[in-house]
Amino acid sequence: MDNTTNRWRTIDIVVASVIAVAFGVIFWAWGLVWSATEGAFAFFPPAQTLIYGVWLMPAVVGGLVIRKPGAALYCETVAAVVSALLGSQWAGTVIPQGIVQGIGAELAFAAFRYRSYRLPTAMLAGALTGLSAALFDFFVWNSETELVNYRIPYALLTIVSATIIAGVGGWALTRALANTGVLDRLPSGRTRALI
Repeated sequence: MDNTTNRWRTIDIVVASVIAVAFGVIFWAWGLVWSATEGAFAFFPPAQTLIYGVWLMPAVVGGLVIRKPGAALYCETVAAVVSALLGSQWAGTVIPQGIVQGIGAELAFAAFRYRSYRLPTAMLAGALTGLSAALFDFFVWNSETELVNYRIPYALLTIVSATIIAGVGGWALTRALANTGVLDRLPSGRTRALI
């Protein structure tokens, strides 16, 4: 790709920011859902990560919609900042966490040189953002927990959740948005059949 197609336009910044802010609000609300569901997973606490993928969606959606280097990282990071500003129960730690998660998805899009936005790429972006999230949690949030019975299943289930919710779900959400016509000024809206 040449430099002009990689250059962010005003519309790219605006749309990425809207995606990020919307997910930042969702993050804050999802934190409440996370806390409320802890009891439901008391039988096996790492299983709660099956709902983790919601926190990873802006990285995948941002990459699929904007289709420029840095979009996944930007959307996930700004969403984390917004959730911190809204009073996330994990405070400012969510900001470096969002950066790490955004890098995971960014690596997937970069692996295809920002030229593939199909379902397998979205699933890889979901899986890699899940892996990056799991690694962050492994060392920051779960360092005191048992390795085999907690941290490893937690990491594996986070990757599964991210692949399905952020990857497949992010792809489906992007496709649905494109089909409404709201993305027509972006490549993701002009190539509806290729999403």
